[in-house]
Amino acid sequence: MASHKSKKSSKPPKVEVVVPKEKSDTKILAFIERCENPAELESLIRNATGLGNLVVAEKAFRRRISLVPVETPGTMEHDFWQTVHAFEYALSAERGRTVKLSRTRQKVADVGVAQTLRNWAPGSQEAAGFQMLLARGMPEFTGEATTLRHPEHFEPQILEAARERLTKAGVDLSALT
Repeated sequence: MASHKSKKSSKPPKVEVVVPKEKSDTKILAFIERCENPAELESLIRNATGLGNLVVAEKAFRRRISLVPVETPGTMEHDFWQTVHAFEYALSAERGRTVKLSRTRQKVADVGVAQTLRNWAPGSQEAAGFQMLLARGMPEFTGEATTLRHPEHFEPQILEAARERLTKAGVDLSALT
């Protein structure tokens, strides 16, 4: 009769520590708030998007966009360049290659940020960028929102055109400030 000896493993059983998603997201979101490195944020955006974690991806995206402009935060110029970078980033992700808004950048070089925003406002046709930013849930990055946040730079008819376009699109104006 053969004897069967049970083999006992000398290693203790491996215990997996499962961190609840809410707790891990809280840590990641806290990291995002203090992160100053656009490359790290881009990596987080890609990873979170790949995992389907849209909350983390969105927060990392917004933080990345806030870091890119060299202008002083809170200024019209900073807000404008956030708009440009948000749109460029969205187009780049969509097309799988780097996209720069060359015509917009040239326009700003020629006439400045305020005049570029003035030129965007009165047209009856919504720009593709306006629609794309709204479709991505980013109305605060539209040129119209930037115009309304900095009324001291614009004439009443420009402000009214921006208000009207956002209102027609169903944007809550009180959420833009």
